[in-house]
Amino acid sequence: MPASAALPAHEHTQDPVAGGKLPAVLLMAGSCLPILGAVLIAPVLPRMQDHFRDVPGNAALVPLVLTVPALSLAVLAPFAGALVDRLGRKRLLVAATVLYTLFGTAPLWLSSLYTIVASRVLVGIAEAVIMTCCTTLIGDYYTGRTRDRYLALQTMCASASATLFFVLGGALGSAGWRAPFWLYLVGVLLAPAMARALPTPSPASEPTAADRRPFPLRRMAGICLLTVFGAAVFYTVPVEMSYLMDDLGVHSTGVVGAATALASAATVLGSVLFTRLADRARRRLPAVLVVCAAGFVLMGATDHLPLLIAGAVVNCVGTGMLLPSLLTVALSRLEYADRGRGTGLWTSAFFLGEFACPLVLLAATSTLGTLASAVLLLGVLTLLVSAALLPLTRRAPKTLAQAAPEGV
Repeated sequence: MPASAALPAHEHTQDPVAGGKLPAVLLMAGSCLPILGAVLIAPVLPRMQDHFRDVPGNAALVPLVLTVPALSLAVLAPFAGALVDRLGRKRLLVAATVLYTLFGTAPLWLSSLYTIVASRVLVGIAEAVIMTCCTTLIGDYYTGRTRDRYLALQTMCASASATLFFVLGGALGSAGWRAPFWLYLVGVLLAPAMARALPTPSPASEPTAADRRPFPLRRMAGICLLTVFGAAVFYTVPVEMSYLMDDLGVHSTGVVGAATALASAATVLGSVLFTRLADRARRRLPAVLVVCAAGFVLMGATDHLPLLIAGAVVNCVGTGMLLPSLLTVALSRLEYADRGRGTGLWTSAFFLGEFACPLVLLAATSTLGTLASAVLLLGVLTLLVSAALLPLTRRAPKTLAQAAPEGV
């Protein structure tokens, strides 16, 4: 159903609960914390590898320090969603933010690589709760176009913060591989502000016995499956752009960095466009996927650097619209009592797609011979998914809901 369609029975119909800008700012900041964990220490991995060169299995364990929080988040987000619905959004968010700092700064004093990896698993658990709570609270506090704008702002903040955290991680890394972990202290600053400024949400009215129903798993299955694919589409350019440029003979880190920054800016532009388009996220999903596919096709079919960058920009404009579109459709299917679990499932699907993205492209590259061919194939698949979704978007909302999980 479109985001502007009738809201679930117990959904807020106005925005008085979260007046002012501070709650939104805090939720955006909280949404950036998992991004910090994903990119902050990437620049210091070689130094960490050198430090633990005598540890058996260090070649596999050191990269896990970077990637295991995302895997932990993907696995545990559904459970975090159940806790959110049972224990309350706000108190869980504050507690998880404090634990995020505790676990995130642990490598500052841990001397064992194995315990550092274990602490990163715990960081992922905290991130799962934080991401689920922040997105759920956006759904609780806001409705309609206001909600759409804040969901798009989440994407914009994620794209901008990824670039910022990468730069900060590299700068702090000059002082040693442990130095970037000090940035996890930001959680201690955010937690008290969240406790003080975030309102405690509640449904507009208590559901009656006749209104209670099981969790709408079938209605969420289709959008979650699509989100796994959408996350792979979203992360292809950030993960693979440097490799594609290297295949074209571009080895300058300055040029690679400039191209990546331009693609990040295009993602932000796509998020801005999302807020300007008609209030029908479900109906525009096929068109958004076509934009993403066009970028992939151009990237995979060219051996000229300007066209590769142009394709990346086109693709990232599409992905900037894709992520908030998927999340808007997911939230529009959830009532207050289900929103934590539903958001947890969606978050799990997204980070599962993020984790699988490089693995799937690596397998395709091994089969097809080049990364460019794998990206081209992903473009074709994206076009096919868009074509498959087109008939579903023409159905009435009621019919579409009944058709899940096949529908969006």
